Amino acid sequence: MRKVLIALAISSAVIGVGMFAWKAEATTGTAAAALGAMGKNYSPVQKAACVGWGKHCPPGYRWFCGPYRCWCRPC
Repeated sequence: MRKVLIALAISSAVIGVGMFAWKAEATTGTAAAALGAMGKNYSPVQKAACVGWGKHCPPGYRWFCGPYRCWCRPC
C-alpha cells in the first residue's frame, strides 16, 4: 500500500509541475501576416526531388529528349 501511495504522490507532483511549466506558443494572426509579408516561405514541408543525382541532371530535374536535342527539364 505504501508503494502505491508513493507512486501516486510522485506522479501527481510531476503532473502538477508540468502543468505550470508547459505553455503553448502558437503563432498569432498578426505574426503570421508579418511572416508572410517578408516573402519567405516558412512551410515545414520541403519538396522532394523526383530523382536523385542522375547521369546528366541534378536533383529536381530529369533528362528529357525532344525531336532535335536532349536537356535537363524540371520535374
